[in-house]
Amino acid sequence: MRQRTHGREWTFEEALALICDPGQPLSRAIISFLSGSGRAEVRQFAECWQQLSAERRRELIATMVEMAEADFQLDFNGIFRWALQSEDPQVREHAIEGLWEDDSPGLIEPLLRLMRTDPEPAVRARAASLLGHFALLGELGDIPEERTSRLREGLLETIDNPREDAEVRRRAIESVAYLSSAPVREIIDRAYEDRDSRMRQSAVFAMGRTADPYWEEPIRRELHSADPAMRYEAARAAGEIALRPVLGEVIGLLKDPDPEVRQMAIWALGQIGGPQARRALETCQASPDEAMRDAAEEALAELDFSSMPLDMLYVEAESDESTASAHEEEEEA
Repeated sequence: MRQRTHGREWTFEEALALICDPGQPLSRAIISFLSGSGRAEVRQFAECWQQLSAERRRELIATMVEMAEADFQLDFNGIFRWALQSEDPQVREHAIEGLWEDDSPGLIEPLLRLMRTDPEPAVRARAASLLGHFALLGELGDIPEERTSRLREGLLETIDNPREDAEVRRRAIESVAYLSSAPVREIIDRAYEDRDSRMRQSAVFAMGRTADPYWEEPIRRELHSADPAMRYEAARAAGEIALRPVLGEVIGLLKDPDPEVRQMAIWALGQIGGPQARRALETCQASPDEAMRDAAEEALAELDFSSMPLDMLYVEAESDESTASAHEEEEEA
C-alpha cells in the first residue's frame, strides 16, 4: 500500500520506519498512514513500539487520538485496542479515549476488566465513562442482552463499591443512567445527596441521560445554582430531556457570566425547541460574541432539522439516492 504525502508516496513500512526513528519528528501526515491498520500492520506497529521512548509513545498515541477526533475518516481503532494492554497508564488512558466511536461489543469485556482491576484510578474512570457508550447501545437493543446484562452488573458493582475512587464511581453512575433495567432513580438520588460536589454534578448529568421528565424539579433548581459547573450540567440535562417547562430558566442562562454555561444554554434551546426558543436563538445570532453566534447557528440548524416533517426527510433521502445514482451512471458512461 502507498499513500502520497507532501508529493511523495510512502509504503506502510517506510512510514513506520520514520515513526520509529527518534531523530525524526512525529509528522501527522505520516501518522495518518497508520489509519485502517489490520492485524498484520498492528503486529508491525507493536515491533516498532518497543523501540520508542516512553515520551515518544505518549506523544504518538495522544496525537493519534487528536487526529481521529478531528477527522472521522481516520481509523486507528486496531492500534488503540492493542494499546489497552500497554504498561504505561497514560497510554492506556489515551487508547480508551481514542476508542470512543468504536461500536464493537467485543470491547465491553476489556473495558470492564480495566474498570475493575486497572491499578490507576484515571484509567478505571476512563473505562467506566466509555462503557456508557455501550450502555446506550444496549438500551437501544443494538448489542446482545447477555452483554448488556454483564455491563449493567459491572457498572452496579463499581457504583456500590465503597472502596472505589469517587471519580470512577461517578463515571459509572453517568454510564449506567442509560439503562432502564438498572435502579437508576435510586442511584441518582444517592449521588445527588452526596457531599462531594463532583458527585452531585454527575448526578445531574445522569438525570439528562435518563431522558426522564421525573427530574424536572432538581434540574430547575440547579439552573439557579451558585456553581457554574452545576448550571452547565443542569442546562445540558434540560436539553437532553427537552424539558419545555424550564425553558424560561434556560433562556435566562443566555446572560450567565460564564461563557461555557451560555453556550450550553444555547445548545439546550436547540434541543428543547419551540417558538420562544427559536426567538431567543435568533437574538443570539446578533451577539458580539462569535462563539455564541456560532453556537446559535448550530442550534437553529438542529431546530430546523428536528421540526422537518418526516415525509420531507424521506423525500430528501430519496433525492440524495437519485443524485448518487445519476453520478454513478455518468461515471459508467
